[in-house]
Amino acid sequence: MAEQVAVLAGGCFWCTEAVFLDVIGVKKVESGYTGGTVHHPTYKQVCGGDTGHAEAIRVTFDPDQLSYDDLLDIFFATHDPTQLNRQGNDVGTQYRSAIFPQDEEQERSAGEAIARNNPDHSNAIVTTIEPKGDWYPAEDYHQDYWAGEGQRNPYCMAVIPPKLQKLRKSFQNRVKGMNAAV
Repeated sequence: MAEQVAVLAGGCFWCTEAVFLDVIGVKKVESGYTGGTVHHPTYKQVCGGDTGHAEAIRVTFDPDQLSYDDLLDIFFATHDPTQLNRQGNDVGTQYRSAIFPQDEEQERSAGEAIARNNPDHSNAIVTTIEPKGDWYPAEDYHQDYWAGEGQRNPYCMAVIPPKLQKLRKSFQNRVKGMNAAV
């Protein structure tokens, strides 16, 4: 089966990118912006909160190794989908929890994933399913951030390791580098 693409927003893209780069079947993760009204927004514009964009990731994956349903279950387990327009101290619509289905099948699966995961989150999931929008890659310095600058960024050091620990504990059979340092 050909590679597929999933577009997800779960707070800071540095944090969601770091999680999905570690998942078996994921071929590429690109940080970027979607769901807004400004063409080719900059990080500064998106952080201002008035472009309508979400910080998101575009995950290219092999459906023979990782189903879209499993990918969504990992998404729900590694961010807090009950926080409206925020993740922790990151506040604003640009940090919303959202799924941007690429076709009708993904849209159906997204609704099912919310229903399937809602009981694990006290039936309080606020994740939205939004129309596929234009995709704008984030600036180069945001790509694979955790592997470089993120290791020296106090925010990333506080947020990313717990997400990776949750991934490795809850989805051991899905993690590429189980022996990699957290």
